[in-house]
Amino acid sequence: MKIIDAHLHLFSEDSAEEMARQVGHHNNVDHLREVYGELHIAHGVVMGNHSLELRRHDYPTDLFHYCVGLDSSLLEDGSRVILDLPDRVEAHLRRDNCCGVKLYPGYNKIALSDPMYQPIYRLAARYGKPVAVHMGLTAFSRAHLKYCHPLALDEVAADHPDTQFVMCHFGNPFLEAAAAVVEKNPNVAADLSGLLEGRVDLDAYFREQAGYVFLLRTWLTAIQCWDKVMFGTDWPIVNLGEYIGFIRRLVPETHWEPVFFDNANRIYGLGL
Repeated sequence: MKIIDAHLHLFSEDSAEEMARQVGHHNNVDHLREVYGELHIAHGVVMGNHSLELRRHDYPTDLFHYCVGLDSSLLEDGSRVILDLPDRVEAHLRRDNCCGVKLYPGYNKIALSDPMYQPIYRLAARYGKPVAVHMGLTAFSRAHLKYCHPLALDEVAADHPDTQFVMCHFGNPFLEAAAAVVEKNPNVAADLSGLLEGRVDLDAYFREQAGYVFLLRTWLTAIQCWDKVMFGTDWPIVNLGEYIGFIRRLVPETHWEPVFFDNANRIYGLGL
């Protein structure tokens, strides 16, 4: 079974190597290429964290596409929105290996309905490339959850029906709202990245976290949107082999091919 990792990060900081080591990996492309071959991961989608400079997004095209990320680089001096933001985003969207835009509203503390995002949604629709949005829990407490609750995505998805959105992390832990937003909006898909962190004994995890796993399975099964759900890892926070095993236990085997490969290939237009 071929696999696409529809959500990963490539950090250049030394701390990323430590994160990767803690989950049995190394934070470099050569290592990923080797492990991808062993695990039948055909391709990955990098969620950008390297500013808006084009030169910072030169990834091996045989291995990765990327979404240009509007994280802290969205703001000048941490306080003022970059004036030529749409033009700089469009420069990325013109590239064949740029397959979308990634938003971090909880970290930027900017509502998805804010006027500054509107040109980005229109550009994404024009180029036929998705807008992926961090949804759910954040990595640090200074972020604001109200901006990354699934219901915030429902508002803009309804108002921009020609734009394809991707709800990252299935809005975890707001699973009920996440399921409702994915089911209601034909232009909202979801990835299953970042639901675990660190090394995991899967047998022990499924025993100890049976309630949480039940909720995930319940809502994924209830909405029956298997054509809009994608495998992703949120590398480098998880061991890749363990995470593949986790999602295989979570998703019925009859839906493995679309969830692990077909949906990401179609939604992100990877052409694999």
